[in-house]
Amino acid sequence: MFTGIVESLGKVVAIEKVNGNIDFHIKTAIAKESYIDQSIAHNGVCLTVVSHDDTKYVVTAIQETLDRSNLGDVKEGDHVNLERCMLPNTRMDGHMVQGHVDTITKCISVKALEGSWEYRFELNPEAQSLIVDKGSVCINGVSLTVVSPDDHSFGVAIIPYTYEHTNFKTLKEGDHVNIEYDIIGKYVTKHLSLYMNK
Repeated sequence: MFTGIVESLGKVVAIEKVNGNIDFHIKTAIAKESYIDQSIAHNGVCLTVVSHDDTKYVVTAIQETLDRSNLGDVKEGDHVNLERCMLPNTRMDGHMVQGHVDTITKCISVKALEGSWEYRFELNPEAQSLIVDKGSVCINGVSLTVVSPDDHSFGVAIIPYTYEHTNFKTLKEGDHVNIEYDIIGKYVTKHLSLYMNK
């Protein structure tokens, strides 16, 4: 379980294809505190550490993960948002995030405002019930508040701290991002659909 509060930007220093999987070698300050079998979210995707040293660690992404996320587009030199799993005795500063990306969606605009940035993203028709104004959404592993949703898109506002400490600063129109919808919203939607179909 995660909260969507990014701890560190990790640099992808090597990518290895192993059979149908991809091993990502991530250089980051938190590598020295990592351990084998640890769960770390990468752009919101929960992956397991399989080896590490003091400067970098390795995680493996299977084809299912590559198909459902933007990790298949990641190149050597790119930066990914990192968050280690939450501890039971810490404050939840974001919202409940599982690290199970629902899908990818496209950034359709980036607008620099006075002291912040507004990003808008395509809204898949089947997800309209999962996006509500001022609700929570996780984009590339970042817990954000939904702004001005309509039938085809929704926005988020990025403050300077988030802009500087995540890969939002390199995100541009046309890029694809990982999106995880609010788990509570997903359960409510599922329950209502079962109830209505009775």
